[in-house]
Amino acid sequence: MTAIDRGTDRAGLVAVVGTGTMGQGIAQVALVAGHPVRLYDAAPGRASRAAGAIADRLGRLVAKERLSAAGRDTALGRLTPVTDLADLAEAELVVEAILEELGAKQQLFTALESVVSDGCLLATNTSSLSVTAVAGVLRRPGRLLGLHFFNPAPLMPLVEVVRGAATDEAAADRAQATVAAWGKTPVRCADTPGFIVNRIARPFYAEAFRAYEERVADPATLDAVLRESGGFRMGPFELTDLIGQDVNEAVTRSVWEALFHDPRFTPSLAQRQLVASGRHGRKTGHGWYDHAQGAGRPAPHTAEPCEPPGKVALHGDLGPAQGLVGLIEEAGIPVTHEPVGAHLALPDGTRLSLADGTTATEDPFAASVRFDLALDYRTATRVALAASTAAPEESLRSAVGLFQALGKEVSVVQDVPGMVVARTVAMLVDFAEDAVARGVAAPEDVDTAMLTGVNYPRGPLAWGRVLGARWVRDTLRNLHHACPTGRYAPSQALIRRAAADERLL
Repeated sequence: MTAIDRGTDRAGLVAVVGTGTMGQGIAQVALVAGHPVRLYDAAPGRASRAAGAIADRLGRLVAKERLSAAGRDTALGRLTPVTDLADLAEAELVVEAILEELGAKQQLFTALESVVSDGCLLATNTSSLSVTAVAGVLRRPGRLLGLHFFNPAPLMPLVEVVRGAATDEAAADRAQATVAAWGKTPVRCADTPGFIVNRIARPFYAEAFRAYEERVADPATLDAVLRESGGFRMGPFELTDLIGQDVNEAVTRSVWEALFHDPRFTPSLAQRQLVASGRHGRKTGHGWYDHAQGAGRPAPHTAEPCEPPGKVALHGDLGPAQGLVGLIEEAGIPVTHEPVGAHLALPDGTRLSLADGTTATEDPFAASVRFDLALDYRTATRVALAASTAAPEESLRSAVGLFQALGKEVSVVQDVPGMVVARTVAMLVDFAEDAVARGVAAPEDVDTAMLTGVNYPRGPLAWGRVLGARWVRDTLRNLHHACPTGRYAPSQALIRRAAADERLL
């Protein structure tokens, strides 16, 4: 693959059309990488103001000693705001970052096609529209592709390189090589609703919002469990307040509608009500949380200290939670081993088992308590527990005391299928497996996208390999039995792998 050459005058010219936050960020990336850049915006004066904003940002980089003053001056010498599309005639790459309206993008690229050379690459930064549809009005649709940058473009490494139905392989190769030369991490994907990240990430938000609607716990507790047990950098409630509830809900709705209302992608009514009420998150001062000046963040529900059990019996093995056994022994609590089962038995008769898509209340053993999945039980600082409605209070206290003896905070949540982390991760793994099976992207690109685009603690396919295809399938089947709407139906790709006892991709 050959990247677009960098130059100091006209060679390697990159044009950016649309000078909002994303357009400015893309222009800055190309500038710092050594390209001459021309900025165009249909609104009078906006391109010049954007050039000034880029100069200010580069100045801040100089102040932070991340860029030399000479480097800033050289970069700014290559930046030219223009007022006419004809001024983009010499561009080798045009990146569009205008409003997310199909007609507007088609009109722009039709106009550009009559201006630029036949060798110029055309790229749309759309996050929600079909690249194929954008290119459908062009005489030469083969040179148009998607380059989906993530905000803020100068900081986020991921770029999704999206091939439309008519995109030439050579065009995609050249675009990928170019963004790689800019220091970005490109991943290739097909033109499908949500591409990689916005498709596979939907359960991270949807399952937490559904848990809230089911009154499993409050947003602060659900966020804490997913952060401190699941290993995610931010919980879904605080993250969507940062993104903007209107923006996040619109992406979810767009993917759901584009996939013909697939029940796995159903939007959240609670989030829809937030958006309708104007509570869009930080930018409006209120979302799931109150962001007004001086407003404190509510604390997650955390259990009071309880006495740990004097000993524990391991029946069978705990599957993905087997690492707990070593932690219990390290805490000085004796562990005996029994050959049959998949649970921990405490001296008072309490039976502790890993969340598997069923509820503790469904367990025929009354004193049943479920514990949630963790990314790594050794490093997790919080674990969620849910007790059967028939369990005596002493059973819950014993279970709480056991995890507290391991140095964990404990959040007691309502007893629902899959709890919090388990159902979220099982869905993420299956969405990733299904995306690969449908040709959305290669396995390595899926995990790279989720690691670098949304900062997941582990790629979902790698996570699935740790958990095992059968555990993921069985958890989803149990969830599907509890909620037979199709939302939790495991994909055929996952079912096949689990049946053959194959590793996930």
